[in-house]
Amino acid sequence: QVQLVESGGGLVQPGGSLRLSCAASGSIFSVRDMGWYRQAPGKQRELAARFINGGTTNYADSVKGRFTISRDNAKNTVYLQMNSLKPEDTAVYYCNAVVATLAAGRSFGNYWGQGTQVTVSS
Repeated sequence: QVQLVESGGGLVQPGGSLRLSCAASGSIFSVRDMGWYRQAPGKQRELAARFINGGTTNYADSVKGRFTISRDNAKNTVYLQMNSLKPEDTAVYYCNAVVATLAAGRSFGNYWGQGTQVTVSS
């Protein structure tokens, strides 16, 4: 019903920047929540940043002041601008969205992207 495709990951030096993009496609009626989670080696998946409640932003304490989430509602796309990157930001970053679809009678479902690798290393 819904596909989430991430892009923008890669290898960057400490202090550098990356911008991740996630585009949702399919029989979308509306998007309620959309954002980014990450999973580092040996750790559980955790929130990085997201939009909830129609526009409120929610950031993990570890990324506040360095990451900025934004979106283009017309394109069903969310972005994560990551600045001042640290080695501990290394993780697979997953796009997540709560979406109502036409095919499901406008009911909501929870969807995940395939993940994009971010590696911060010298």
